[in-house]
Amino acid sequence: MNLKIFKIKKSFKKGGAHLRPGTSWKIVLCVAVVLILLSFAFSYNLFMQIDKEFVVTPDGSNTQIKIVKKERITKTLDYFSAREQKSTEILNSPSPVVDPSR
Repeated sequence: MNLKIFKIKKSFKKGGAHLRPGTSWKIVLCVAVVLILLSFAFSYNLFMQIDKEFVVTPDGSNTQIKIVKKERITKTLDYFSAREQKSTEILNSPSPVVDPSR
């Protein structure tokens, strides 16, 4: 006995306008490889440009080196020592808030 009530019809069509996954993956892979190669080339070029710009010569003719004056260094050291003294005073002073539970 052959029952045709519960048979499922397959409605798959071959061909058509859908994309083939093999070709799509190949395209994605090629685009990714090209982008990686371009990024390496750009990074190498940028590194070479930066490496050429900041060369320090031992004769002192490079204008990129700035000399810091001694007064500025001592002024900065004084500022930080004053801040250190102020923070130690704050840490060592008792708390001005009275405990309400007493």
